[in-house]
Amino acid sequence: MSLSVKQRGVVRDFFQVISTRTEDIGADALSRLVAVYPQTKSYFSHWSSTAPGSAPVRKHGQTIMTGVVDAVSKLDNLKDGLLSLSELHAFMLRVDPVNFKLLGHCMLVCMSMYYPEEFTPKVHIAVDKFLNQLALALSDKYR
Repeated sequence: MSLSVKQRGVVRDFFQVISTRTEDIGADALSRLVAVYPQTKSYFSHWSSTAPGSAPVRKHGQTIMTGVVDAVSKLDNLKDGLLSLSELHAFMLRVDPVNFKLLGHCMLVCMSMYYPEEFTPKVHIAVDKFLNQLALALSDKYR
């Protein structure tokens, strides 16, 4: 399930298109995650609010999308490029790796809502593969 050279180009091009709305996409995706999968709130119990759209959710959504955009620049070697994030989530934060896939799905939904014309089937396939590879790279230190 690796990305072809062409699909990597599709991912890079699409992320250029969405670059002006990544904060909104991240906030909405994380809001969806905590609303649809309430068990994920347990990782954020130290926040003042985990309500969709709250300030902590928006801030962390932006942090997540900053990391995702950074991962796009590391498409050729996600595993090594995301090593420190994988270690952080595995050893310090102890996030269940299934949550990376759940969040990726929420991101796909938000991207398709914000960019319905640009989110073609070809883009959907490439970005879905990318987010799955990203989840796999973040899960690497769990093994």
